[in-house]
Amino acid sequence: MEAVVKALKDFPMVNSSLDGDRIIVKKNINLGMATALPSGNLIVPVIHGADQLNLTGIAKKVNHLANNARNNKLTPDEIQGGTYTVTNVGTFGNVMGTPIINQPQSAILALGAIRKKPAVIETPQGDTIGIRHMMFLSHSYDHRIVDGALGGSFVKRVADYLEQFDINREL
Repeated sequence: MEAVVKALKDFPMVNSSLDGDRIIVKKNINLGMATALPSGNLIVPVIHGADQLNLTGIAKKVNHLANNARNNKLTPDEIQGGTYTVTNVGTFGNVMGTPIINQPQSAILALGAIRKKPAVIETPQGDTIGIRHMMFLSHSYDHRIVDGALGGSFVKRVADYLEQFDINREL
C-alpha cells in the first residue's frame, strides 16, 4: 500500500476520475483495499488520506478496516470516497488476475501471490540462474484517462518501490 501511495504521488493522473468529458485529478489519495468477507463476497473499505500516513499508519488502517469488514462493522464513510483501489488476488493462491475498475476510479492494481521462481541474475562475472521470490502486478485502467505509457510507468514505479524496500529502515 505504501508503494502504491508513493507511485500515485509520482503519477497523479492515475489518481483521477472521469466526470462526463472532464478528467478530475484527485488531490487526496484515498486508497481502496478490496477485502474478502467470510461470505466469499468482496467489499472495498477506503484508507482516507493514505498519502498523509507513514507505513505504520497505513498498516494500522489496513488492519482496522479489514477487521471491521470481516465483522460487518464498516461505517458508510469507510466504504466511500476511494480514488484508487488495490486488490490482492494472491490471497486466493492466484499469481495473476484481471482486476475490475471500481468506478468512478480510473484504475486498479492486483497483487498476485508471491512464489519462488527461477530468475536470471546478472553479475560482473556473467549471468546465472537463481531462485527468487517474485510477484506479478496486474493493472487495469480506464483508457480514456490513462494510456499504456502512463499505466506501464506507474506499475513499474510500484515494482521499483517494492524491490527497493529496506526492511532495516526506521519507521
